[in-house]
Amino acid sequence: MAYPISQAADITAFKAEMVPVGDDQLPMIEQTNEIVHKMNSLFSSPVLRPCQALLSDTGRLPGIDGSAKMSKSLGNTLLLSASEETIHRAVSAMYTDPGHLKISDPGKIEGNVVFTWLDAFHPDKAKVAAMKAHYQQGGLGDRVCKNELETCLQELIAPIRERRATFIADKGMLMELLKKGSERAHEVTQKTLQEVKRGLGLPTLFQV
Repeated sequence: MAYPISQAADITAFKAEMVPVGDDQLPMIEQTNEIVHKMNSLFSSPVLRPCQALLSDTGRLPGIDGSAKMSKSLGNTLLLSASEETIHRAVSAMYTDPGHLKISDPGKIEGNVVFTWLDAFHPDKAKVAAMKAHYQQGGLGDRVCKNELETCLQELIAPIRERRATFIADKGMLMELLKKGSERAHEVTQKTLQEVKRGLGLPTLFQV
């Protein structure tokens, strides 16, 4: 009982309207909105805001080994801090279609991790669609598909990795950013809390 309320508090304290979640977290969004509706019914005018789930087109990414879920403990993840060599090794090891033994063989894209990741990250959707059709017809090798994905991931992750390294190299700056963020978060949540207290007629109780 406490966990859904805690999740709802994390969202409503900031009056978030769009919440990025996986499809497995949709019930949490529904519960949050039920709590918001119930709380607002106690006020003379609405204080809390209902929210909407912000879903990605891909949903949950499979692990590079083809497992249904990426897990650090299983070693089937690709971190945003990954080096160029780590990205290369990860893509090279990605699960494809075990029945696609020859380039000329028709391949399956269902359950093929390379194509799932291409769908998620490649900016040229038309090119990915053409690759899928070619792969299913036969004549397109796994190595070509993996090279396309690796190029995409290298370009995507490189600036993130570099930005992360900048923060790590200057921990003073990092701590200052965290401090400012915490102060801003405290300011916003305290404002929401006071609005809720006033709405309940409890402006002088439980001051923080």
